[in-house]
Amino acid sequence: MSREYAKEVLNLIDKSPTAYHVIENVKYILDAADFTGLRESEIWKLEAGGKYYVTRNDSSIIAFTIPKPDYKGFRIIASHSDSPCPKLKEDPEMRGKDYVRLNVEKYGGMLLAPWFDRPLSVAGRIVVRDGDEIRQELVNLDKDIAVIPSLAIHMNREANKGYSYSFQKDMLPIVGTSEGDRSIMSLVAEKAGVEEKSIIGKDLYMYIRDKGTIWGTNDEFIGSSRLDDQECVWCTLSGFALAENSEYVKMLCVFDNEEVGSRTKQGADSSFLESLIDRINDNLGRSREEYYTAYANSFMISADNAHAFHPAHADKYDPVQSPKMNEGIVIKFSARQSYTTDAVSAAFVRMICDDSNIPYQIFVNHSDEPGGSTLGNISNSHVSINTADIGLAQLAMHSSFETAGIKDLEFLRDFAEAFYSI
Repeated sequence: MSREYAKEVLNLIDKSPTAYHVIENVKYILDAADFTGLRESEIWKLEAGGKYYVTRNDSSIIAFTIPKPDYKGFRIIASHSDSPCPKLKEDPEMRGKDYVRLNVEKYGGMLLAPWFDRPLSVAGRIVVRDGDEIRQELVNLDKDIAVIPSLAIHMNREANKGYSYSFQKDMLPIVGTSEGDRSIMSLVAEKAGVEEKSIIGKDLYMYIRDKGTIWGTNDEFIGSSRLDDQECVWCTLSGFALAENSEYVKMLCVFDNEEVGSRTKQGADSSFLESLIDRINDNLGRSREEYYTAYANSFMISADNAHAFHPAHADKYDPVQSPKMNEGIVIKFSARQSYTTDAVSAAFVRMICDDSNIPYQIFVNHSDEPGGSTLGNISNSHVSINTADIGLAQLAMHSSFETAGIKDLEFLRDFAEAFYSI
């Protein structure tokens, strides 16, 4: 079963090169499950027993089901849709004497070296003017269109001793020769089926063309771009769809811009989740007092991947607790509260795992390494409820190609189903 489910997840990742494509594919799955799409700009008429979703910026989504008018509270899992990569600047094409390169900038905390010498493409969204109206179009060139070439070892004999990359100098992809007459935006327009002159806005990103794969002597690993955090998106969505619940509002949140701090209108540090909870309460005619009691009875899971133990760098890990791939979901702790887990929230997660026979392990940072953070504590500043940070163990986080354990996909899916079913 692990192999079949892994193929399903890898296929969804392959079809989701940007946050916009993630949300489009989440919507497709929800539509097939008879969810109703809502717009924030319209008046809602929610009903008990209803299944709904709302998007913001077409790069974040919150799906929810309402079991009954007197629900006890909320069961929430949040993950993120974005991943580190090069983003095209507003005037992206640089024509030199010999080559055409793309002018790009760094989105998120990229591990730069793995982006060299591999086929790249362009995807994202464009905004098109149609008379007095504007509309958005998803686009994916879905073609080997660019490469970021390394400098040959003969011209930098010290390259293997370490190199400090200049993103503006070293990381600009080559897309053609100066004699070519096709621009990158003409290809984008053609792919979208619009006139180039009608494009008045764009958010376009580079992604690697390598397909996700199952590998290892016993097929125990998966390798793909964007495992952080699409692994969590697709596995928790599966659990959300499978769970049956009659006491709590189930909510699945996928936020954009976690990799750049979440401080956007569609990020975890926005009004999105808080305003949605407000509207559910008001739509069902509940009082303000019932609103606060529901808050107090709620729980949130922040699902974002964790660092797996790297055998060549044991000194970077805590000497006692270093998660391994294929050994269960990871509960993440941090004394500086970059992860939200505390004794109470961890106990709740452990209880779910124990009752559902789901293995789990612990991640804490090496005490001399500050580590990263995630969207849990950011979202908690707006929706202040008991929260735990969990994830799946992976290697090469923020690389263009990451590695994780094949068994862990089902562990997270099963955990999400169990969490939502309580």
